[in-house]
Amino acid sequence: MQQYHDCPQVLREFLIYHENIKGQSKLTISEYYLDLRMFLRFIKLMRCDMPINTNLDEIDIRSIDLKFISEIETSDIFDFLSYLANDRIICPESAAPEYGISASSRARKLSAIKSFFKYLTVRTKQLDENPVADLEYPKIRKSLPKYLTLEQSSSLLQAVSGQNQKRDYAILMLFLNCGIRRSELVNLNISDVYEDRIRVVGKGNKERFVYFGSACRKAINSYLEERSKVELSDNRALFGSRDRNRISVTAVHRLVKKALLQAGLDATQFSAHKLRHTAATMMLSGGVDVKTVQEVLGHENLNTTQIYTHIENTELKIAAEANPLSKLDFSE
Repeated sequence: MQQYHDCPQVLREFLIYHENIKGQSKLTISEYYLDLRMFLRFIKLMRCDMPINTNLDEIDIRSIDLKFISEIETSDIFDFLSYLANDRIICPESAAPEYGISASSRARKLSAIKSFFKYLTVRTKQLDENPVADLEYPKIRKSLPKYLTLEQSSSLLQAVSGQNQKRDYAILMLFLNCGIRRSELVNLNISDVYEDRIRVVGKGNKERFVYFGSACRKAINSYLEERSKVELSDNRALFGSRDRNRISVTAVHRLVKKALLQAGLDATQFSAHKLRHTAATMMLSGGVDVKTVQEVLGHENLNTTQIYTHIENTELKIAAEANPLSKLDFSE
């Protein structure tokens, strides 16, 4: 917890609880930290007599204690959500910065605040009142996730080239066949690869096995021959980088974008996460039931997986309308 030296003790204890007791992933803990640090900085800015040009991101919150937090009211949280929706700069480095972050980003920050106050009121009983208990999440416009077609997926795989061709091809095959997350892929060890499946550690450190077919197995075997000749700083890692370390999420992002460009696909529309969407969609297209797809993807809630059934319904409707017979009408 050394990296959280700039936050108050009560927040540090919350983060430690979620990391060590709840077993949350490092990514989740980091998001809690960033979101709650911003929230407490905003409250301090509103409460204290600070210059009007004070930079929110530079406010020191280490002195904040339980008394300060106990005085936070529901109206304060409404003010914070309003700030996020209207005044928070999206890209500060931009020449013409835009204001107001998305509803999904605001919902994530509210979720962190809810978890924080639940910890203080229910888990540790340090507070009696929970100012966010009945607060509703911002309404999020639901949109169907983008995914590659079978033809586009084929073009992507065929376009892989370069010094790390076998590694990159194996990574893309795992994304497209197994639908794993980037964070799950970078954490794969050689010992996690079995004859017909991989062992994946997902969100909340939950383990699952994901099976793959012969083509994916062939890609992994081809890469493993190359991997056996390389010594990494963490030699357990399945995938390594040029600097002989475990491959990073950023490096995976770059290699996927590179392959997309080489395939002539729009790299602004697709990403490693879209390959996960592609895998889910292809599974459903192939007749796999949604409950099984949920287990493959590691979704805790079935509702998260069911969005892909809407994609399937849309495709079926398009297919039906594309049939020339659908336009013939001899009923009169």
